[in-house]
Amino acid sequence: MIGLIDCNNFFVSCERVFNPAVRTKPVIVFSNNDGCAVAISNEAKALGVKRGDPYFKIKGACNAYGIEIYSGNHKLYGDMSTRVMAVLSAIVPEIDIYSIDEAFLHFETFDRSTLQSTGRDIVRKVRRFTGIPTSLGIAETRTLAKVAARFAKKYPGYRSCCVIDNEEKRRKALELTPLREIWGVGRRLSRKLNDHGIITGLQLADLPVDAVEDLFNVSGKKTWMELNGSPCIGFEPDDQQKQMMCSRSFGKFLTTFDDLAAAVAAFASTVGRKMRERSLCAVSLSVFLYTDGFRSDLPQYYNTAHRTLSEPTADTLTITAAATDALRSIFRKGFAYKKAGLMISELTDSNHIQQSLFSNPADRERRRRLMETVDSINRCTIGHDTVHSGSYSPIDNFVRREKPSRLFSTRLSDIITINCNHGS
Repeated sequence: MIGLIDCNNFFVSCERVFNPAVRTKPVIVFSNNDGCAVAISNEAKALGVKRGDPYFKIKGACNAYGIEIYSGNHKLYGDMSTRVMAVLSAIVPEIDIYSIDEAFLHFETFDRSTLQSTGRDIVRKVRRFTGIPTSLGIAETRTLAKVAARFAKKYPGYRSCCVIDNEEKRRKALELTPLREIWGVGRRLSRKLNDHGIITGLQLADLPVDAVEDLFNVSGKKTWMELNGSPCIGFEPDDQQKQMMCSRSFGKFLTTFDDLAAAVAAFASTVGRKMRERSLCAVSLSVFLYTDGFRSDLPQYYNTAHRTLSEPTADTLTITAAATDALRSIFRKGFAYKKAGLMISELTDSNHIQQSLFSNPADRERRRRLMETVDSINRCTIGHDTVHSGSYSPIDNFVRREKPSRLFSTRLSDIITINCNHGS
């Protein structure tokens, strides 16, 4: 048996952990630059707010209904996710982290007859130790576990844990699950199946083999098998990543080379750290920038520049220098830039790189130790990106965030304060 645990309205729940006053109020968390709603509490959904609604469209409703709004605080959410996964790892011997708010739990070594109580105990412990409410679905396959998790979240009677452990439960759950809610069935496939009269998960599962062969590709066949209780979707590590990108739409127009260079240096810092974490090196990179295509009253410009590095590297300073040189070649005065980005166009394994004939091994080792030290300092409690290149400016400086919450769990100055005085 395998379980899928899903954090309920995760971004909203993170905000509520540190602000109990909004636990019963409608809450919305917005995307970068406060563009659109990405997380919505159940109370806000009841008022008609939908995921993806742009802020300008629902601003009036937010004011009228007293909806609490937050700018996305992804450092906080990432730290809270790490805490949730740590609690799960301490309870279940093997977990597969699927996303920032979801993980698959392996229950092969657990007593099947006690999975319901075990699952509820897991949910209680995550809530007690992190403050995050979760829903847990347990079934024979990952796809069925996703179905079970949906029931655990939707129906209070399950007390946050739904177990599909027999044929009757499987068929009943699939009969009540719309096709569009099945993991692995995208919008296009859903429309195609609807045209054939297939509306529910059970109708999909009950298709004969010959119909499955006609309608599905390999991925679709696996979904069909999983719905019928045959595990065939594993959690295999992805093939080596081929590309990596960091980009931002700016909260205000940038018009100078120095401002854009500071943003690109921030992108280089981010991708450099990620490459070192994954034992990857950059072979080449591209820098792009463009103006706001929606502003017809302003002159428009878009360009990109490519650079091949002298040898593969994950050194932030080397990547910053190459990216800045690329930016300089395409920067043009007189334009208001809305977005820029850095793409590592080609990646390679850091353990198998072709070094330059003219590079100095001693210099490479010094730079490697330097980056290792920088990463170590930036990971500690001193703060994220405490040590950085001189041209760097935090990405947050270029993003519009009108309603940010504090970094309660990762910055000492933001630790929550409690008034212990009793009366006057």
